[in-house]
Amino acid sequence: PSRMVSAYAGVTSDPSGDNDIVVRGNSPKGILWRLDGIEIPNPNHFSDEGETGGPISAINSELLSNSDFYTGAFAPEYGNVLSGVFDLKMRSGNNEKREYSVGIGALGTDAMLEGPFKKNYEGSYLVNYRYSSVALLNSLGLVNFYGVPKYQDGAFKFQLPTKKFGTFSIFGLGGSSHIYESDTESPESDRVVEKTDYGSHLGFIGMNHTLSLNANSFLKTSLSLSNNGSHYYDEQPDSTGKFAYYGKGKWDKNSLRAEIYYSTKINARNRIVTGINYVMYYYNLYENYFNRDLNLFVDDINIKRNAGMTQGYISWKYRMNENITFVGGVHGLYFALNHALSIEPRAAIRWQATPKHSFNVGFGLHSQAESILTYYNNAELPGGVIKTPNKNLGLDKAMHVVAGYGYRITNNLHARIDVYYQYLYNIPVENNDSSSFSILNSNDGYIHVPLTNDGTGRNYGVEFTLEHYFVKNFYYLLTASVYDSKYTAKDGITRNTRYNGNYVFNFLIGKEFVIGDRAKANTLGANIKLLYCGGRRYVPINLQASVAKGDAVYDYTHAWENRLDDIKQINFSVSYRLNRPKTSHEFILDIINLTGAQGRTYQYYNRYTQQIAYDRQFNFLPNLIYRMHF
Repeated sequence: PSRMVSAYAGVTSDPSGDNDIVVRGNSPKGILWRLDGIEIPNPNHFSDEGETGGPISAINSELLSNSDFYTGAFAPEYGNVLSGVFDLKMRSGNNEKREYSVGIGALGTDAMLEGPFKKNYEGSYLVNYRYSSVALLNSLGLVNFYGVPKYQDGAFKFQLPTKKFGTFSIFGLGGSSHIYESDTESPESDRVVEKTDYGSHLGFIGMNHTLSLNANSFLKTSLSLSNNGSHYYDEQPDSTGKFAYYGKGKWDKNSLRAEIYYSTKINARNRIVTGINYVMYYYNLYENYFNRDLNLFVDDINIKRNAGMTQGYISWKYRMNENITFVGGVHGLYFALNHALSIEPRAAIRWQATPKHSFNVGFGLHSQAESILTYYNNAELPGGVIKTPNKNLGLDKAMHVVAGYGYRITNNLHARIDVYYQYLYNIPVENNDSSSFSILNSNDGYIHVPLTNDGTGRNYGVEFTLEHYFVKNFYYLLTASVYDSKYTAKDGITRNTRYNGNYVFNFLIGKEFVIGDRAKANTLGANIKLLYCGGRRYVPINLQASVAKGDAVYDYTHAWENRLDDIKQINFSVSYRLNRPKTSHEFILDIINLTGAQGRTYQYYNRYTQQIAYDRQFNFLPNLIYRMHF
C-alpha cells in the first residue's frame, strides 16, 4: 500500500526502503492507518512503537479493494492525525463460488481461500496466510546465513448479512517478524561489533455492524481489539572482546475501541453524519541500555499505564444546487493521559462550474497525540537528574488550507492542480532557548530531552496531477510537487525540516496486451515507474569532535541546511496471466530500483573507522512471483 500511494502528488516514501509515508513535508508519524473504517496499529513488519512504517507490509494487496488516501483538510470524521489518512478497505469474499489461490515469491509464500458459507446466502468468507519465503528456505536448510528475516502474517473477513438485524462484518489481521542482526566495523570488515535479536508483532480483530433504520438512515456500530509491540536484546564486545549484554527493551500496547456512527439523509439536499468513538490504551513498556555519556546502565522507560481517548464529530453535507456542494462540521478530541482537549472546525466546498471544470476549497483544524514513548521516556535534566518531564505535553496541532482546480480533458484524461498551506503549532520542541530540536523532524517516539509545546512549523506547495484512467488496457499517471517545509524551535530560528525535499516527480505508465485467443483473455502486462525527488536533509557531523569523543557530535548550528543526494529510481514489472477453464496462472517479475542507483539517504559517524559513513537508497531487488488461482 505504501508503494501504491507514493506515486500520488505530494507523497514520498523512505528511499532506504522503509514503508514510511511522507506527505507534503510532514513527518511520517502524522499518518493515520484505518481498516474498514477502524483505526489499526501500524500494519508493517519490523516496526516499533511510535512509527508508522516498516520495511515489509503485513497486509497482502490481494485482499484490498478500492481504498481512500487523504493528504490534508480531512473530513470531520477523521481525528488524531496531522498529515495523511490511509483508510484501507478489505474486499469481501466471493459469495457465489469457492475460489483458492497459492503463490510463491521472493518476499513471501501465501495461500488464500474465499467463498460462500452456504448456497443461497449472500454471506462470504475470505482468509489469507503468508510466510517469509527466505525463512521457509532457511527452515528447509536450503539457505543458511546470519540475519534471515522471518515473518508471517494473516488476515480474514467474514461478511454476514441478516434479514432483520442488519449486516455484520468481522475481520482481522495479524503478523509477527523476527531477525538476528550483526553489525561489522564497516562494509569491508568482517569484525562483528554488535549483535541484536529483534522482533515485532501486531494483531487486530474488528467488527462492524450496519443497521438500516429506514430508507434514508442507517446506524453503524464498531468494536475492535488490537495489540502491537516489539522487543530486542543487544550484545556488544566488552574490554576482553567477549560479547556481553548491552541493552534490551520490550514495548507492548493493547487497544480496546468502540464507535457509533449515524447517518441520515434529511432530504435531497441535506445529509447529517455524526459519531463518537472511545479507545482505551494499555501500555507495558520497558528498556534498559548502556548510556555511553553516563558510563552506566539506565532505564530509558519502565511503565505500565493505561489512558483513554474520546473523539466525537458531526458533519453536514449540503447540496446547494446541482453544481455546488458544501461539507462542514466539527471534530472534538480529548486525551485523558494529559487532559488535552481540542475542538476542530472543518469546512469544504466544491463547485462543478461546467462539465469539464471544477473548483474546490477546504479548511480544517487538526490535532494528534504523541507516542506514549514521548510522554514517558526518561530525560537528563540539569545536574544529571533523570526524570520523565514530558508527561503533560499538549496535543500537536495544525491548520490546513487547500484549494484545487480540476479539468476533464477527455472522458478518460483528467488534470488537476492543488495548492495548500499548513500551519503547525503547539509542536513539542526542546525546552532550551538555544536548541534547534523539534519533534517535526522525528519519525518515532524516542525523545530524551525535556519538551515544551512552543514550536511551530509551516508547509506550503503546489501539486500537479495528470491521470489517464485505465481504459482499453492502458493507463498513465504523471505527478509533480514543489513545496517548502520549515519549522521554528525554542531558539527562534526558522529552519528546513528534515523532510523538506522541495520537489518530487513521478511518472507511472502501464499497458496490458491480450495474447492469443481473445475468448481466453490471456494477458501480458508491463508497468514502469520513474521517480525523481529531493534528498533528505541532515545535521552535519563534526568529525574532529566526534573522533575526540568517540561518538557522533553534531553541528546543530547548521541543522537541516543541506540535503543529501537527490533520489532517482526506476521500478519495473512485467506479468503474464494464463487462463484455463478452471484455473489461471500468474507469472510476475517486479523489480525495484532497476538501475541500482545508490543515492545517500542518511549520514552517521562510524566510531570504529572514525569516519563519516552513509546509508544509501534501497538497492536493486528483483521479486519473481508465481500465483495460481483455481
